[in-house]
Amino acid sequence: MSPPESSSDAATAIRQAVALATGPNATISHDDALMRISTDQLERVLHDSFEGPNQHVLTTGLGASPGAAVGSIVLNADDAMMATDDVILVREETSPADVHGMGVAVGILTTKGGLASHAAVVARGWGKPAVCGAEGIEIHADHILVNGERIEVGEIISIDGRSGHVMRGAVESRQAEDIPEIATLLSWADESREIAIRANADTGADARVARANGAEGIGLCRTEHMFLTEERLPVIQRMILAQSPDVEEKALKELREAQRTDFGDLLEEMDGLPVTVRLLDPPLHEFLPELEELVEAAARNELDDDGIAMLQAARKWRERNPMIGTRGVRLAWVKPGLYEMQVEALLDAVADRIAAGGNPIVEIMIPLTVSGNELAGARKWIEAVLQHHPDVAPVKIGTMVETPRAALVADELAHHADFFSFGTNDLTQLTFGFSRDDIENRIMNLYLEKELLEANPFQHVDAHAVIELVRLGVERGRSTKPDLPIGVCGEHGGDPASIELLAAAGVDYVSCSPPRVPIARLAAAHIAINARGDR
Repeated sequence: MSPPESSSDAATAIRQAVALATGPNATISHDDALMRISTDQLERVLHDSFEGPNQHVLTTGLGASPGAAVGSIVLNADDAMMATDDVILVREETSPADVHGMGVAVGILTTKGGLASHAAVVARGWGKPAVCGAEGIEIHADHILVNGERIEVGEIISIDGRSGHVMRGAVESRQAEDIPEIATLLSWADESREIAIRANADTGADARVARANGAEGIGLCRTEHMFLTEERLPVIQRMILAQSPDVEEKALKELREAQRTDFGDLLEEMDGLPVTVRLLDPPLHEFLPELEELVEAAARNELDDDGIAMLQAARKWRERNPMIGTRGVRLAWVKPGLYEMQVEALLDAVADRIAAGGNPIVEIMIPLTVSGNELAGARKWIEAVLQHHPDVAPVKIGTMVETPRAALVADELAHHADFFSFGTNDLTQLTFGFSRDDIENRIMNLYLEKELLEANPFQHVDAHAVIELVRLGVERGRSTKPDLPIGVCGEHGGDPASIELLAAAGVDYVSCSPPRVPIARLAAAHIAINARGDR
């Protein structure tokens, strides 16, 4: 078996392909140049990489977000924030409460979770190297054990977000090159492709990267990430714990002003391009401390009155199966002011942008709807808020299609939706009955080894059941509204093999993490060129 192509070899191939297709003496067409470069080659040159022989490989997990990272071990987000050198955050699994530490770490390593886990999704969104599901690691108070080998907190490790290797010590890496020919190649890709490419972005900084990488809008803004800063998390906790309407209203007012600023940043960066804002999706317990930690603190008599209230709330909102529990649009029924607050903040930001001479284009997306009546009710709330903002430009209201039922009743949903966006992470999870946070590192490798599955369905969209649900959803939705815009905002939107299947199913655009936008642009061009067969 020949060794894998290096990033320098991939860079040379890109330069040569562009040179051969440029100028009056070009010997190949632009399409030929595009087909000479694989998405794998493009990805290799866009990220730092380890290219020498493997050093001391301690264990191997799932390569969840490509790139090479070298740093000292820290075991919690607060220590990552306090560190003065490069660190790798090592956790069993991450949660929204870890986001501040994830942001400053150069890499993320988890012992649980898969390619659609919180750590993987967030890391890919930031272009940060991550290895997930490294089960050979045991985390202790001041050290980790990797297959019995002890490594102290503060020691240096290296992680390869492509291969999943975790290595002891600092491994020499090759930095991603600035290759001008890439911009030329991707401009040719844009001329050839037929589906649009958007990005999943939650902050102005994310949006800036997305636009620089050629995204044609934001296909998914996860608004929950806006609540997870050190300043804002206590506010949403106050809203959850509120025992009176006045206390809840005050907390929501604070969140409204914070979100107004966040939405303003997004709209400014993406001015003139569509921004699809998903209303709050995760279950409320994700904004609270871990129940087990609170119980242990209570047993040690360490909780004050606020701590006891937090414990009671954590017990109240904890669910046995939270991913199929009180989340998405269901939150709006139990906390009606929450979605109203988010829509008011968004429309305030739109008005601000218009006043500044901008051209904001916003779409409001309601998550996890499963019936026409449910979607109609949520739409009425949004339209009621819109009536308070008559000067705001028209706003589209759509829904995520994330469950088999939603795909099968898409004709019903389309009566109340201006657009669809398939959330293929949840659609895969619910179609297979696989927990996306547990299954990959537990049995996925075994299933692939035994050929029980053709591929990891969280990496490559399932070509049978999941794609069939997408196809049916597209077909039935457009049977009600023939011109219904339909996109995909799950992680499959950045996977070339998945993009091909999704395009064939009839979607208009895919949305992916900002660093993967160039990959998606090239993949979409390959699909269009192959479909034409005119090279």
